[in-house]
Amino acid sequence: GQDATAQHLMLHAFFLSFGVIFVAELGDKSQLMALAFATRYKTLPVLIAITLATGIVHLISVGIGGALGSALPTDFINIVGALAFIGFGLWTLRGDELTEEDRESTKVSSKHVIMAVGTVFFLAELGDKTMLATVTLATSEGLVGTWAGSTVGMVVADALAIVVGKALGDRLQARTVRIASSIAFFVFAALMLADALR
Repeated sequence: GQDATAQHLMLHAFFLSFGVIFVAELGDKSQLMALAFATRYKTLPVLIAITLATGIVHLISVGIGGALGSALPTDFINIVGALAFIGFGLWTLRGDELTEEDRESTKVSSKHVIMAVGTVFFLAELGDKTMLATVTLATSEGLVGTWAGSTVGMVVADALAIVVGKALGDRLQARTVRIASSIAFFVFAALMLADALR
């Protein structure tokens, strides 16, 4: 009945958001920061900080997306969403670099790792493509599922980067990751456009 439908919609929002944000985070500046932090500090406090910061940023994003979604017609949202995803694809293709300032902000005293990493990460995420992608998803998907999926997707992508980064060092080609992620964005954009034109 209704409960099953609600559950299905929430799972759909969760997995869609998980996939989109996981892809968005690959090669993103915040992922590079996560890697930089993890080379300096123990992995667990870094991941706890990232999870808290991401949860808060994506809660804000979902709130914004939900408010926009209820105010705008669905077709319009799908078209704008598709254009946004094309933009994210191009942004990803261009690639993110850590500036000197970003590198400096990853040096914090280990006593306050969670607080410091969380704050830096929170600020790095504001206006970032993962935040904007979460806002875009929340305009048309269930809010709880979108929030949970986007948060978990980002933390998993960062955890994976930390593990792979520590194992491989510099052998993983950043360009390969960038191209694969941007292709995924173009696919999401095509799906949203198809939805709008149906």
